[in-house]
Amino acid sequence: MRPDGDVQPLIVHVPHAATAIPGDVRDGIALDDGQLAEELRLMTDHRTDVLAAATARYGATRFVNGWSRLVVDPERFLDPDLEEMEAVGMGAVYTATSDLGVLRTPTARQREALLDAWFRPYHAALTLLVDRYLAAFDRCALIDLHSYPSAPLPYERHAEADRPALCIGTHPVHTPPRVRDLVADLAAAAGLPVGFDTPFVGTFVPTPHLGDPRVVSVMLEIRRETYLDEATATPHAGEAQLSAFVGAVAEALRDG
Repeated sequence: MRPDGDVQPLIVHVPHAATAIPGDVRDGIALDDGQLAEELRLMTDHRTDVLAAATARYGATRFVNGWSRLVVDPERFLDPDLEEMEAVGMGAVYTATSDLGVLRTPTARQREALLDAWFRPYHAALTLLVDRYLAAFDRCALIDLHSYPSAPLPYERHAEADRPALCIGTHPVHTPPRVRDLVADLAAAAGLPVGFDTPFVGTFVPTPHLGDPRVVSVMLEIRRETYLDEATATPHAGEAQLSAFVGAVAEALRDG
């Protein structure tokens, strides 16, 4: 989604906001319709695309996944040695549900077909976008936007960790201290208690750009009840506050 006005080297990545599942992918999911609806309620980062909308006025391009993470999860590593979530059936292609039940049992060929259809084109498009901004501006900033439930789900690897209103995810190369501090200051101004890399660790950078310090990235994991009713995904007054905060982060990154 293109920004309002002049394009800036700023991308807001929204990978988990959608609930749509293509029909052929749905056919491979073992859940009935009611079970699938509940899994989508639990696993979707509801309305994070709405929280990202305010960033358009600051020149940000919103890169929003139009399909549910149950199709493929574009934020996972393909290498199982690098992806800790493979251990619970939630690598790039989920085989487990949030309560560690069976989501699907794809063959190796079916898994590759899902990756070819949905994962690899997604990454190619995002990598190309970052490449374009690096060529034009010699820098690019990514806001990796998520939300998470107030209570841990059974699949979580760090369920005992603190669950602040805002988890700021960082990377030792791609999240400089000034960016980390800037986001924390903006969160304090918005009245949001923060934690760093808890309960989720890290931030997204396209694999070809890992190690390139020109690419700055920070993850914003917002605890869901701060902006919506978790049972129904209905927003409340907190949504405007959180949207303004995300916009403020975009403005600050735009200005360097």
